Formats: sequence, C-alpha cells, structure tokens
Amino acid sequence: MPIPVLAGQSMLFMRREAFERVGLTREVVDRRLNLTPEEFRVEGGMIAVGPLPDDASLREVLDELEQTGLAYFDDYFELSGNWPEWLKLFAMG
Repeated sequence: MPIPVLAGQSMLFMRREAFERVGLTREVVDRRLNLTPEEFRVEGGMIAVGPLPDDASLREVLDELEQTGLAYFDDYFELSGNWPEWLKLFAMG
C-alpha cells in the first residue's frame, strides 16, 4: 500500500533489504530520532521514517547511514517536503 508523503515534512526512505543487510533495527532508529510508532512505517520492501526533525541532527543521521555501508540514493534517500500542498505524493517500493 502506498505511503502518503506530506508537503512541508522531510522524510527518509530506505530499502528494507538494505536496512536489514547492515543490521539496523527499528529500536536503533527510534532511539536516534525519538520517533513515535506512526513515524516508522514498513510497507513491502520499503521503510519510511518521518517526519524528520528540521535541524542539523538530520545530516548526522544521513552520515551515520553511510558509515553503516548504505549508499545514498541506492539504499536510502531523504525527501525534503519542499513542494506545494496541492501536490499529493505517495511512495511505494
């Protein structure tokens, strides 16, 4: 089922296979980003995290993902939410 992606809210998307391959867990991501249950969704082969905090810690999180061996764009990417509210986006993997 496609995941709605809201305007004005930054979100992180990861391939589930890549997430599991490097040994990441939901607990680690939850602890790092202080997520609520609704802010970590798994749909098929994709994980959606967000909305994300709008601060410098996001850059650190992206750097940490690269340090685990994940490749930006191939395994994960961040959508800024920088589009008009009338445009509806849905993500699916």
